[in-house]
Amino acid sequence: MNRQRFSNTWAAGALLAVSMGSMNAALAESPHSVSANIGVVSNYIWRGVTQTQDGAAVQGGLDYSNANGFYLGTWASNIDWNDEGAPQDVIIPVDPETGLPQTDADGNLIGTTSGSSNPDSPNYELDLYLGYAGSVNDDFSYDFNAIYYAYPDGRDSDFAEIGASATYKWFTLGLAYTVYGENDDGLFDNGDFYYFGSAEYGDLPYGLSISARAGYYDFRNNDVEVGTVYDPATGNVFIETESANYWHYGASISKDAGDFGTFSLNWDQNNGNKDVGYDNDPRFWVGWNKEF
Repeated sequence: MNRQRFSNTWAAGALLAVSMGSMNAALAESPHSVSANIGVVSNYIWRGVTQTQDGAAVQGGLDYSNANGFYLGTWASNIDWNDEGAPQDVIIPVDPETGLPQTDADGNLIGTTSGSSNPDSPNYELDLYLGYAGSVNDDFSYDFNAIYYAYPDGRDSDFAEIGASATYKWFTLGLAYTVYGENDDGLFDNGDFYYFGSAEYGDLPYGLSISARAGYYDFRNNDVEVGTVYDPATGNVFIETESANYWHYGASISKDAGDFGTFSLNWDQNNGNKDVGYDNDPRFWVGWNKEF
């Protein structure tokens, strides 16, 4: 997979810091605000599942907000879904004399593949979002948003969500609903629900903060085929399915380093069914983020 060069990213961040600083100074007296962020993580975890096969990711975004509560922005990251090496087609040669599939000496089917890579595997994710955020008082705030997850250089995997969340002091509860998906009748199609909650406490010494999170994915098309079973009594073949729904949970400790950005140590894990393809092993990863 193609990855962005760290040196280019750091240079872009430096130029962006200068331009964003000038822009914010010009907007200081207006209700408009523009900011940018850049970050590096050792593992891109999204809702408890790695998006980079436990590899590193370079990420960044640009945001606009208005004093009336309206905001919009974009964010991007490299990804790796580990299907670049998946065969595209399997060809089973037929014995010209018998008309039956050819087998080896042990009776196994002989097959070849028409390709050794999947050109439709995306290399990056691009998110576009907008929303409205406000507060009732110093302790209670809310947020309504819509987000489009795009994978421009890959197969049809785009999907869109609308969501809402409420925060009271340190605690946040929210819900996201998938309103559009290109994976027809599969996961991340329209009709999926995602429930989440988190808690964050930042008033710790030395600029430290701690947080915890959890979420549950309820897919509309949650039955995933994991195999087939042959019933010799009836001669029927039955498809075995397992639910793709899962819980995930995690925690973080972060350090605000001022002009040097924010550093974090994180843990994430999910309880998804391994037969479906989930990996339940705990993920420990580190991250750095800087906002301009």
